[in-house]
Amino acid sequence: MNRTILVGRLTKDPELRYTPSGVAVATFTLAVNRTFTNQQGEREADFINCVVWRKPAENVANFLKKGSLAGVDGRLQSRSYEGQDGKRVFVTEVVAESVQFLEPKNSNNAQGGGNQQGQDNYGANRGNNRNQNSYNNDPFANEGQPIDISDDDLPF
Repeated sequence: MNRTILVGRLTKDPELRYTPSGVAVATFTLAVNRTFTNQQGEREADFINCVVWRKPAENVANFLKKGSLAGVDGRLQSRSYEGQDGKRVFVTEVVAESVQFLEPKNSNNAQGGGNQQGQDNYGANRGNNRNQNSYNNDPFANEGQPIDISDDDLPF
């Protein structure tokens, strides 16, 4: 079984390219915090290279940028190629099957906010057309007031 799930922030803007046959491919690096601190009490991060193909690649390139919070679901893949110096280069990366946008388009992340026009924050590979006003309607925002839920609304 080969399954990888990551949540982290992009270390730089995604890089979008096209194969000779016209297939989109985007590459990006996620900084994923470790769950523990080092001896100095600082939290370290792993920097994990990710690749996504086709329409999700175009969405990632259009709507994510440096500092964006993203969730990646995919598989770990190793490959090798001959470098410019003639030496064998080995690469391990996550091939993403799904990339989820984990912040709304108007949130203020490390780069001062998003500019993701027309994209919902539920993922790069979802084709639904959600109302753009859904970003401002946070169902979990209650301004500290009690939430009125009847027993009939609970699933258990």
